[in-house]
Amino acid sequence: MAETESTTTAQDSATAETEPHQTQAQLQIDETAAKLNNLTLRIWPPTQRTRDAVINRLVETLSSQSVLSKRYGTIPEDEASSLAKSIEEEAFSVAGAGFSPDDDGIEILQMYSKEISKRMLDTVKSRAATAAAADAPSATEAANGEEVSSSSVKAEA
Repeated sequence: MAETESTTTAQDSATAETEPHQTQAQLQIDETAAKLNNLTLRIWPPTQRTRDAVINRLVETLSSQSVLSKRYGTIPEDEASSLAKSIEEEAFSVAGAGFSPDDDGIEILQMYSKEISKRMLDTVKSRAATAAAADAPSATEAANGEEVSSSSVKAEA
């Protein structure tokens, strides 16, 4: 019977030692779960580092060979840098105007991305149209050229 008592006492002390360990572990789990429940993930506004990365990517897109540059031409890097900054700032302002603190920012981030794309396309299209207009003869020159050719045709006849 002494053996039974000593075995029971050993089991009781082993259980007593593991219970505080389990209780402490459970407390840590509960504390972590409470922290995670209070954790909110906000993706708006983007950090300055993220905004700088967007600007750098815009500069790269505007100034190097791409699908966009094949259609509209490349922009010198210094000009692309200033254009990229203004594109990003304008898109950030437009998107930020629609931000609500209760929002997680996903819709605003999508708006920001769309604004950047739209403004980038508007910029390259406008620049290409301006360059094309500068390369084309002016309307007066074209009209004078037509008159000359018409006159020479009449004179020859």
